Amino acid sequence: MTSHQGRLYALALSLVAFFLAWAVIAAHPWAAATPDPRLRALALREAQLRHEAHTVQKIVAARWSRYRVELKSRRAEIARVNRATAAAAQAIATPAVRVVNLPAHVITRTS
Repeated sequence: MTSHQGRLYALALSLVAFFLAWAVIAAHPWAAATPDPRLRALALREAQLRHEAHTVQKIVAARWSRYRVELKSRRAEIARVNRATAAAAQAIATPAVRVVNLPAHVITRTS
């Protein structure tokens, strides 16, 4: 094959054949029609886990809402106790410690 045009045709034909073979192989015409039973078991397990996760999320949401209500009442109780303590501290007129200043005194002998 010394013809330049013949070589181009042969190259084009081989490229077409290559891509046609590639498309046929990529299509998997020999693939089995029945699905793998392991994949079915895996899909069932996934559905079960999704259901369990949804149930757990509902339980956690209920616990968090109950916690927020209890936290709100606990904070209100703490604020009430703090206000009562502050009011009691202000009601006390005398300080707890009394400071006494004495006049300077010079000691000339020790006994």
